[in-house]
Amino acid sequence: MQSNPKASVIISTYNKPSWLGWVLHSYTLQTEQNFEIIIADDGSDARTKAVIEQFASTSNLKISHVWQEDQGFQKTRILNKAIVASNSEYLIFTDGDCLARKDFVETHLGLRQKNGALSGGYFKMADSITSHINTTVISEQKCFEKDWLIAKGQPSSFKLNKLTRSKTKSQILNWITPTKATFDGMNVSCYKKAIVDVNGFDERMQYGGLDREVGERMMNNGIKFMQVRYSTICVHLHHERPYKTDKARALNEAIRTETKRKKKTWSPYGIKQ
Repeated sequence: MQSNPKASVIISTYNKPSWLGWVLHSYTLQTEQNFEIIIADDGSDARTKAVIEQFASTSNLKISHVWQEDQGFQKTRILNKAIVASNSEYLIFTDGDCLARKDFVETHLGLRQKNGALSGGYFKMADSITSHINTTVISEQKCFEKDWLIAKGQPSSFKLNKLTRSKTKSQILNWITPTKATFDGMNVSCYKKAIVDVNGFDERMQYGGLDREVGERMMNNGIKFMQVRYSTICVHLHHERPYKTDKARALNEAIRTETKRKKKTWSPYGIKQ
């Protein structure tokens, strides 16, 4: 591990220790190994700390655990702390329920552009498949294979194209997809300067669009978002979202509306307050 990593992978988590263990295992398999991991932990209990300590004791990857006390959903606050703690000029954001294909970090780094951000996506696994996930399945990369997923109960659909290994096919699909390139927190990357220049995440934001808002400020500040949803591959473990509420959505929509209307490039509720 070099002293200056090529990338900092920021993984947000909250009380999903077994899933985080799987996610961390997926990063030990990366074709590019010169990166650090920053765990942005929004108040998990000691089980998560134990998983991270075990990983640190057996992996050559540098890992940092950035933790804050559980005060309800405060993901934006811990993400800002993780940004400050990072030691690379390039940041990759993802979640503790997203398994990364072995070329994930290499692809993000290979496609990066100055004054640009990469907008990835994820493939959502069916609920029933989670019971089949283990470190062997991840090591053999079976959870990224269409035939294995279908055999385990994944419905067949066009979305399985998100798992393509063809660079030509992925480029074409990235080009023709109607999905807008945005800051989507489970799979997005940018230069650290680009997000620091807009003061990071707005810490008033609750669940639902909190990452889109920082992306909109970055766009207002001249950063171009590029679609890579068929190139930077991760699969999402199924779970419910009890923290999704009408009140949180209304608050976030009001903040995003103001950001768009005023073409804001800075939030006073971000890293610097």
